[in-house]
Amino acid sequence: MEKPLVSIILLNWNGYDDTLEALESLYQINYPNYNVIVVDNHSTNDSIDKIKEYCSGNIKINTKYTKFKENKPIKMIHVKEDELNRKYDNITTDDSKKLLLIENYDNYGFARGNNIAMDYTKKYDNPDYVLLLNNDTIVDPDFLMKMVNVALSDNKIGIVGPKFYYYDYEGSHETIWCIGSVVDLEHYPGHHSIMDEKYYDISGNIIDCDWVSGAGVLIKTEAIPEDNLDTSFFFGCEDVDLAMQVKNKGYRVVTVMDSIIWHKVGMSRHRSSTFKTEYNHVKTNLQFIKKHKKNYYMNLPKYFYQITKLYLNALKNKL
Repeated sequence: MEKPLVSIILLNWNGYDDTLEALESLYQINYPNYNVIVVDNHSTNDSIDKIKEYCSGNIKINTKYTKFKENKPIKMIHVKEDELNRKYDNITTDDSKKLLLIENYDNYGFARGNNIAMDYTKKYDNPDYVLLLNNDTIVDPDFLMKMVNVALSDNKIGIVGPKFYYYDYEGSHETIWCIGSVVDLEHYPGHHSIMDEKYYDISGNIIDCDWVSGAGVLIKTEAIPEDNLDTSFFFGCEDVDLAMQVKNKGYRVVTVMDSIIWHKVGMSRHRSSTFKTEYNHVKTNLQFIKKHKKNYYMNLPKYFYQITKLYLNALKNKL
């Protein structure tokens, strides 16, 4: 039986080192029916040239966790964003690997950058599923097969996520970063990890949750909102909002614990946060709550109290 077609979308912005390692892991998976679209969000370095060199086989990726495989060249089709008005042959199978590289004219952020690729692939490739994958990840060879098999087990499953490990957590390759999250609009920031909830049973292989990280999320195409990701979110929460919209359609959101992705989570970025980044985090989280909670304004004093308490505790822990 032929497996459903999955369109895999990676967003690149000045991060070709990570993107090439992600691609090397992707082109070694055992899933037989997928295509790969890389969206370059107007990189100012030589990302485009490096991706081309990689596809031709001139750059060999050998890292601590990803080893080069002699499966190059990869046929690459390079188009500008305003050239996406026709179908490009971009089906990837075991014997014919191809990559569609879309070059955007500006850095549109996570939502709009991915939306450009989603609009294209839904119109011309007609995939059964779309997988959004961070470029700073590497994947297990079985990850997609396991996600799709679970998705096919229940027609009401709209979103599937993997178990995320840190790529490198103090030398460990097997430390869990994320296994799904819950939404709680009564408490800022409106969402938090399942691992923080004692009442969740995470002993099984399939875990129902409210949302999974956009760092690696498989979405049933028919469940994707008409406008894809909400572009009003520029600083996070796009994935949470997407899952909420999908669940509101009556679909399930699940994590598959034996599907593995490693994520290069920036451990230092939280320690070097600026006032501007923290302000944007607060603003975006409140924007998410406002969109989904009816009596948002009545709860604003409570949210500001929770935000103040959160940052005072964080400051106390640093002292």
